[in-house]
Amino acid sequence: MNSTTRAAAIRIGERSIGDGQPCYVIAEVGNNHNGDVDRAIALVDAAVAAGADCAKFQMRKLDEVYRASSLSGKDDDLAVEYTLDLLRRFELTTDQQRRMAAYCAFKGIQYLCTPWDASSVATLETFGVQAYKVASADLTNLPLLARLVATGKPLIVSTGMSTSDEIRAAANFLDARSAQYVLLHCQSTYPAALHNIHLRFMETLREIHPLVGYSGHERGTAVSIGAVAMGAVVIERHITLDREMEGPDHAASLEPGEFKALVSGIRELEAARGDKLAARALSQGELINRENLAKSLVAARDLPAGTVVTDSDVAVRSPGQGLSPLRMPDLIGKRIGRAMARDDYFFQSDLDDGAATARRYRFDRPWGVPVRYHDAQRFLEICQPDIIEFHLSYSDMERDPAAYLSGRYELDFVVHAPELFAGSKLMDLATPDEGLRRYSLQQTQAVIDITRGLKKFFPRTSRPPIVANVGGFTMDKPLSPERKAECYRIFAASLAELDLDGVELIPQTMAPFPWHFGGQRHQNIFILPDESAAFCARHNLRMCVDISHTKLAANHFGFDFAEGLAQLGPHTAHLHLGDARGLDGEGLQVGEGEIDFDQVGAILRKHAPHASFIPEIWQGHKNTGKGFWTALERLEGRL
Repeated sequence: MNSTTRAAAIRIGERSIGDGQPCYVIAEVGNNHNGDVDRAIALVDAAVAAGADCAKFQMRKLDEVYRASSLSGKDDDLAVEYTLDLLRRFELTTDQQRRMAAYCAFKGIQYLCTPWDASSVATLETFGVQAYKVASADLTNLPLLARLVATGKPLIVSTGMSTSDEIRAAANFLDARSAQYVLLHCQSTYPAALHNIHLRFMETLREIHPLVGYSGHERGTAVSIGAVAMGAVVIERHITLDREMEGPDHAASLEPGEFKALVSGIRELEAARGDKLAARALSQGELINRENLAKSLVAARDLPAGTVVTDSDVAVRSPGQGLSPLRMPDLIGKRIGRAMARDDYFFQSDLDDGAATARRYRFDRPWGVPVRYHDAQRFLEICQPDIIEFHLSYSDMERDPAAYLSGRYELDFVVHAPELFAGSKLMDLATPDEGLRRYSLQQTQAVIDITRGLKKFFPRTSRPPIVANVGGFTMDKPLSPERKAECYRIFAASLAELDLDGVELIPQTMAPFPWHFGGQRHQNIFILPDESAAFCARHNLRMCVDISHTKLAANHFGFDFAEGLAQLGPHTAHLHLGDARGLDGEGLQVGEGEIDFDQVGAILRKHAPHASFIPEIWQGHKNTGKGFWTALERLEGRL
C-alpha cells in the first residue's frame, strides 16, 4: 500500500499524532544525564515543567552495536574511541532505565526510548513502552527496523545522515510491512549550522510519507517553531541542565527555560495557524476596528421616502457601521422606503424589504433594551420595555440626562458603567496599581452619583443596579492563582470604599479574552462560575451574568456551561443575552452561535427566575434596533 493513501495519523497511548492535532513534542534526554540517575530525574522534571509530551532516553548493548575490535580499541580512529568512552561512562543500566520509565508514568509524561539493537528492543518490550524512536544512524538498518515493526508499536524515524534514495528505500520497507510511523527531517550535526538545515526538505519527505516531523540540533528555538509552521507533526529537541557539560549532545541541546519557551512558542503558533480549509473570518477585534475605521454608504443629502437612489444621493464616510461601499452598485436604482437625513447610514434592509420592527414582547421576567441617552426616548416609544439599561460612555458622564429625558417613566432602569474613561484609561477596581485603582474608584463613584440622579426619572426603581466590568485583566498572559486571588482581595477592598447608598454594584461575568480598543487582553476574575459564586456569597453581592461571556469561558476552560449557569443563578440580578462561538466570538445574534437557548431558559427558570435581561447583540442598536428585535423574537417563549 502506498503510504500517501493511508490515514495520516498514528496514536501513542492516548495521544493522536497527525494533521490537525497538536504537535507532539519530544524532550530528548538521550545521555544528557551523563550516567547520573538524579540528573535524569531532574531532566524528566524539566520536560514536564516545559510541557513536553514525552521524555526520551536511549538504550544500547555495546557488544551488539559495535565490533569487538572497536570495543577493544585496536583499530578505530580517535572519534570512535572518544564516543565509546562517553557511552561506557554515561549509559544508564537496565534497572535505572526501568526506574525512569516508572518515574515518567508517575509524572504523567510519556516515556520513550531509542533502542540501538535487537536486545534493547526485547528489554524495552518488558517495560510496556508504547512507541519507539529510530535513530538516524539506524534508518538503513533493515534488520532492526524489521524487529521494531514486529512489536506492532508506532515508530518515529529520524532521517539524518541519509540520502533521499536511502530514505525512500527505508519508507518502502516500512510500508511493505504496514508500519505506523513518522519521518523526522534531521541534520545530524551537533549543533547544526543554519545553512545546512534545509527545512523545505520536509516537503520532499511529505511526498514520501504523509506524516513528517523535525528533529533539531540547531541553536535556539526559531527553526523548530518554523518547522511546526511548515506542518511538522512531531518536534524532537535535546534537553540539558547545562549546555557546558561534557558530552556530544549538550551543545546542541536546550536548557529548561529554553525548552519551555519552545513548547510555548509551538502552542502559540498552533493557536494562530488556523485551519487551511477555513474561509477568512473576521475576529471580534477586527469587527470592532472595522466599525470604527472602515467606511459606510451614507445619504449625501436629505432623502424623502420613496426616493430612487442615484450616485449623487450617496457618499462614502466613516465609521463603518452602515452598508459597505462594495454594495453601492446594489444600492443605485433602489427605491428607499423611509425618509433619511443627510449622513444617515444606508443598511442592508434598504436593499431588502425593510428593517425588523419592534413590538411589545412577552416574557415571564422583566425585559428591556440597552440605550444611550440620545436614543432612549425613541426606543421607549417603539417597544414598551419593562426596563432600560443606560450604557454610559465617559463623554455621557459629562452630559445632563435632563437634556434627553423628561417627566417620569413607569419602568425600571439599569446603568452600565463605562469601562473606558478619558485618557484611554480602563476601569480596574482590582489592580495592584494604586494610582489606577484610585482613579477607577473616583470614576465609579461618579457613575454612582449619576445613577442616583437618574432615579428622579424612574421612581419605580428604588435600588438601581450598576453593571460594571470591574477589571482584573492583564496584557500578555493570565495571572497565577496567587495573583488572581490578590485581585479579588483588592476588588473587595474597593467595594468597601465606595458609597453605594441607594444603588447596587453588580459585577459582570467576563470572557477570558476581552476586547479593549479592538485588541485582546487576558481576563483573570469573574470568569469561572465557582469563583464568582463564592465571591458573591462571601460579600453578599449579586451579578450581571453575560451568557455569551460565560459560554466563551466554558469553551476555553472546559467547564460545563449548564452547570456554570446553575452555579451563577442564585447570585444573578440581571442578564445579558447573546450567542457565542469559539473562544472570542461574543455578542452574536441569538441562534447564530453555539448556545442552546432552550437549555438556558430551563436553567434560568429554575435558578434565576426573577432576573431581568436585555439582548446584548453586537451593534444591535443599528438600523433602529434591528439586532435587538431579531433577538427578542428568537428568545420569546424560551425564557
